[in-house]
Amino acid sequence: MTLTYPTAGTQRRRSQSWLAKIDWSLVVAALALSIIGALLVWSATKGTQIEKGLDPDGFFKKHLLNIVIGVGLCILISRFDYRLLRAYTPFLWGASILGLLFVLVKGSTINGAKAWISLPAGFTLQPSEFAKIAIILGMAMLLSEKRDAENEPRDIDVAYALGVAGVPIALIMLQPDLGTVMVIACMVFGIVAVSGAKARWLTGILVGGVVVAYVAIQTGLLKDYQLARLTAFTNPDANGRTSGFNTQQARIAIGSGGLFGTGLFHGPQTQGHFVPENQTDFVYSVAGEELGFVGAAGIVLLLGFILWRAVRIALRASDLFGRLVATGVAVWIAFQAFENIGMNLGITPVTGVPLPFVSYGGTSMFASWLAIGLLLNVHMRAQE
Repeated sequence: MTLTYPTAGTQRRRSQSWLAKIDWSLVVAALALSIIGALLVWSATKGTQIEKGLDPDGFFKKHLLNIVIGVGLCILISRFDYRLLRAYTPFLWGASILGLLFVLVKGSTINGAKAWISLPAGFTLQPSEFAKIAIILGMAMLLSEKRDAENEPRDIDVAYALGVAGVPIALIMLQPDLGTVMVIACMVFGIVAVSGAKARWLTGILVGGVVVAYVAIQTGLLKDYQLARLTAFTNPDANGRTSGFNTQQARIAIGSGGLFGTGLFHGPQTQGHFVPENQTDFVYSVAGEELGFVGAAGIVLLLGFILWRAVRIALRASDLFGRLVATGVAVWIAFQAFENIGMNLGITPVTGVPLPFVSYGGTSMFASWLAIGLLLNVHMRAQE
């Protein structure tokens, strides 16, 4: 038997074929958001870093490094046929569970949630972000296993899929991180709905969500200050010096930006450090103040474009597994962006979820670009 190896020309043609199949508009939109985010993070942190005698460009450099790593992960997962991920999904899900267990034992507590693993050089890792990927793949794998002549998944498959999501949700609630749980719950609802499952399952998910929230409040899993922060949006002016301070200052910053903003590094609210966590949770307030309505609206348009491409990819997927994966990503980005921007505007609870691609945070950036990689993967295989 004679062994043959691909020639340099063959490898070059394969690479060119892969590049030709990429949805470049999706990549450019995500990259534009990431670069805008880097500039906003730079503006939000430069003054504080100078006051502390630290590198004024420290956060900016780390954010750029996170983008590079995120793009690398996107390329890696886009080149690995998503249909082969089925075989590895149980291992990925198991790894995410181990990460969530580890963070409960050895994790660091930040802003009331024990959700991070501290790493050298000041970096942190948030396992719950990677759990979103594992949940999407796990649920898609189970719900796409329809038998011949079946138009909907079997009840047992839906139950298993909900179990795949339920275990990490329970572990994340123990941190507690209600914001991430809300994002995952919306992902679960969207995936089950698109899978064609019976309506009673969707009703059960909604009822279950209400029950989990009630139990979390009654058992004291959510502390009083966390509940106050969640409910502050209903009357932010009444809590202007306590739980509603963040949203009040964010709205002042956004409202003072006008049409074109005050310019990067020139926002009084941002540079005066009146908005807490404005490089992460409230980065959109920096955009509103320093880039104005035009810049803030541009971020919304870019997110909307990514969402539109995700929905198109889901509709054109070559199989149900790919459609469910793309659906999970679309719901994830849509709800998380809505929740983050909403809490900056004072119309949704303050839950601490980052703005995809824009907020500072390595794990969030990695997970967001992995999501883009999954979308590209589904898109390219639909063309084969």
